[in-house]
Amino acid sequence: MFKNHPKGLLGAALSNMGERFGFYIMMAILTLFISSKFGLDEQTTGYIYSVFYASIYILALVGGLIADRTRDYKGTILAGIILMAVGYLIIAIPTPTPVPNLSSYLTLTCIGLFIIAFGNGLFKGNLQALVGQMYDHPQYTKFRDAGFQIFYMFINIGGFAAPFIAVGLRNWWLTANRLDYNAALPELCHKYLAQGQSLDATNLANLQQYAQAATLDGQTAGDLAAFCTQYLEVFNRGFQYAFMAAIVAMFISLVIYMVNKKTFPDPAKKAVAGDKNRATTVSREEIAISAAEIKQRIWALFAVFGIVIFFWFSFHQNGYSLTLYARDYINLDVINLNLGFTTLRGAELFQCVNPFFVVFLTPIIMWIFGALRQRGKEPSTPKKIGIGMGIAALAYVFLLACSAALPAKEALAGMSSDALNAMRLTPWIMVGMYFILTVAELFISPLGLSFVSKVAPPHLQGLMQGGWLAATAVGNLLLFIGGILYTSVPLWACWLVFAAACGMSMIVMLTMVKWLEKVTK
Repeated sequence: MFKNHPKGLLGAALSNMGERFGFYIMMAILTLFISSKFGLDEQTTGYIYSVFYASIYILALVGGLIADRTRDYKGTILAGIILMAVGYLIIAIPTPTPVPNLSSYLTLTCIGLFIIAFGNGLFKGNLQALVGQMYDHPQYTKFRDAGFQIFYMFINIGGFAAPFIAVGLRNWWLTANRLDYNAALPELCHKYLAQGQSLDATNLANLQQYAQAATLDGQTAGDLAAFCTQYLEVFNRGFQYAFMAAIVAMFISLVIYMVNKKTFPDPAKKAVAGDKNRATTVSREEIAISAAEIKQRIWALFAVFGIVIFFWFSFHQNGYSLTLYARDYINLDVINLNLGFTTLRGAELFQCVNPFFVVFLTPIIMWIFGALRQRGKEPSTPKKIGIGMGIAALAYVFLLACSAALPAKEALAGMSSDALNAMRLTPWIMVGMYFILTVAELFISPLGLSFVSKVAPPHLQGLMQGGWLAATAVGNLLLFIGGILYTSVPLWACWLVFAAACGMSMIVMLTMVKWLEKVTK
């Protein structure tokens, strides 16, 4: 697989695995952690989720600027790894639940999230610029797309493991405290602690039934207030142990990065063809001579950035509205892998499906593109991105069809536990959804990184990689719309919005293909 690719590719990908592990820990549990820790509703949780994920990517623009100005890409990447670990440490420190002071503890959590986002901004775009620099050598240029696909595949190995670790630690801590997992309990516990016996009859009956089932060893939950307090404390402490696991992953990434650091190129330098030992910075004359071309390149990049905003707006619903959908509408009891010391069950587990398919499908898609390349029929990178947008639209059309007969979210509160169980869907719905969405991702994300590294002017590599991530940030800043739609309109209408956004983006992208192909050449 690594034949014909530069030596540093594997080291860079493995260095990124820790960041992906932490990212998918967040993707799996952040919205559920915030709502269960602080008792916030879905929409308020969505605002925090949206700002956090937007910050991760908008700060990559800042990270690119810092690296471009200091010309110290490797040092900036190292600082990013360390800062991410510090951020995870802040939110991993065990704190009481329910929190004694909402504003103070929520602020502390948000500070930790900001530090993670800033560290990610220093790390992510600059490492991608570093990988792109590997393919600037004539020996490797034609393998650039394949190289970024390999890079993207390997970094997702960390993402595949993360949800299992998160759910395993959370459920282990529940079991150690003689409690069982129930996705509906945190919300009901917060409602009961806020309203007491004035809680409506349906929710009160569901809480009593769930509490009795979740208390192991045949015990009953006699004092509902005491049970709710204990369950929330244990449930969220397990989540905080999952954040501790992210710290371990960041340390492993740090070690891998330091071991491989000397093998990585420096995007601040441009190798002179035929002389491996000689390097020079990009000259002012070189930039001035190609000013017109640089302008064309930047406009092309901005056009693609504008298109992918709508992909990320739709794709990163996997950690928000799609996770809430799995919690509320999918039969999670079917997923119950007993490992003895813990059980693997929960809506968070669906976050492993996407990275699994990334790892599984990447070689297949690379083989297809390779076969088309040999026949001279391989689509250009811009055309692949356009096709990917269409596939993303199909993913939401699939979910729309599966959800057409389901009641809206607001109707669930008035349903009995038996009625809720009767309307829940098979987990294979989520697997199918993520399969289609992952195929779209493989047409867009790694190839988008390849496109940016290919088109970006030499002296703006870090900044333009940051620009790609800034476009992702804009899409993420809009994620809260998913929560508003999920809680206020019929499910089919919610998913129709995302299908339409991706479908329209595909049309616009395909109309620009010839121009983008010209700029790329």
